[in-house]
Amino acid sequence: MEAEHRGFTIRTDQPETEGGEGSAPGPFDLFLASIGTCTAYYVLAFCQRRDIPTDEIELTLNAIRNDEKRMIERIDISVHLPTSFPERYVDACLKSAAQCAVKKHLHDPPEIALSAAMC
Repeated sequence: MEAEHRGFTIRTDQPETEGGEGSAPGPFDLFLASIGTCTAYYVLAFCQRRDIPTDEIELTLNAIRNDEKRMIERIDISVHLPTSFPERYVDACLKSAAQCAVKKHLHDPPEIALSAAMC
């Protein structure tokens, strides 16, 4: 499947185990990636404003699944900072990361209206 958005073509697929070809990330994979990359952007912007090198900073995301509900119940995001990172900025960097717009939309989700249109 492909989605067109702001001049970009975004390809998605499903894993072979779900009937797809496994040729591209699944929509839910893109959802998780958007949370991680959004958070990483805020860390990057924070560091750039302070001339803090970012080449050794990494971010990992771990989605904790509730098998009973068949849903993700928690997402753990870890910002891995090098020992050279200024300690006085650690808390402020995490506060900046928490400003991720994708995360904010999950805390106050929009209403989703579904309709059909005959073409």
